[in-house]
Amino acid sequence: MTQLDTRSVHAGRDDLAALGVHVPPIDLSTTYPLPDVHTGGASYDALAQGRGPDGGSLVYQRLWNPTVARFEDALAELEHTDGAVAFGSGMAALTACLLATVAAGRPHVVAVRPLYGGTDHLLSTGLLGTTVTYAEPSEVAGAIRPDTGLVIVETPANPTLDLVDIAYVATAAGDVPVLVDNTFATPVLQQPARHGASLVLHSATKYLGGHGDVMGGVVAAGVEWVGRLRQIRAVTGGLLHPLAAYELHRGLQTLPVRVRAQQATAIKVADWLSAQPNVERVHYPGLTDPAGLIGRQQAGPGAVLAFTLSGGYEAASRVASGLKLITHAVSLGGVDTLIQHPAALTHRLVASEAKPTDALLRLSLGLEDPEDLTADLAQALALA
Repeated sequence: MTQLDTRSVHAGRDDLAALGVHVPPIDLSTTYPLPDVHTGGASYDALAQGRGPDGGSLVYQRLWNPTVARFEDALAELEHTDGAVAFGSGMAALTACLLATVAAGRPHVVAVRPLYGGTDHLLSTGLLGTTVTYAEPSEVAGAIRPDTGLVIVETPANPTLDLVDIAYVATAAGDVPVLVDNTFATPVLQQPARHGASLVLHSATKYLGGHGDVMGGVVAAGVEWVGRLRQIRAVTGGLLHPLAAYELHRGLQTLPVRVRAQQATAIKVADWLSAQPNVERVHYPGLTDPAGLIGRQQAGPGAVLAFTLSGGYEAASRVASGLKLITHAVSLGGVDTLIQHPAALTHRLVASEAKPTDALLRLSLGLEDPEDLTADLAQALALA
């Protein structure tokens, strides 16, 4: 089997030479000619029920698009799953997974905090007909009920970078599928399916795209789940646009190079922050990994860190606003370094008992020189 770096470049492109092109074509068609009524109807049935085109007509973009399918195939190859289903955003991808559990008559979800604020909020509100039990990894087995349809974890977790042992949770979950949000690690550093996860979710907006200019979500999974999610996408319309799929597929080519370079910078910045007198704590798996998951489950500590300031909210606010090179903005995984205050923004709607401290800032490291980043942080920390 070829190495991940090679697969990242070539996945989803194996047929290009035979087509006589060097880059994947973009198919923007919203509708497709039908050879006859019978064939068109049969194709519609197959696509609407979550099956592939099977050589029939593609019918309509909401049901199938070749450019989107290329990105899905490539991501599935990197995640070591049978397939993948792409959506218009990470939250749309999560929504499809939750709708699938409700449709199967198993609306109860066990979730391990911390999670991305949008995920936590969606689960807490029960807007999609789900109920949730929040549990520590050691409590997952006891939280499983007959109507439990999904166990959800995020590792590294947003925003405190906690690591969760996927294999342990998968064993505890038994027959209940485990969904792992792999946005922070990416398949470069972690492939959850190899540790027992049934579904691997990405906010593709982040590292997969990598440049802050495209939005999308994707779930990599086995054949059965892929079919269910395609069906939900077809009937709910949560599709990914072909142009976005093209950009995300292109982003995979440089994903290993970007992630490893950003990780190298994060390691240096984390070490530097740890020595600053007004930094109370740095949350980063590269500094502490009590369960020994780095190297066993995750190939490296990643490129996101968080830190708390001894001056509390006021200090955190002044630092975030006082940076000149680092951009104060939500999101992560792009080529430029971003900082944000989770309690006030991405995790604003999380229940108080699970909300991160208001002294905490989350930093997503980009591709700048580490010394320039620490110089900018130094002048901002002086304001605190």
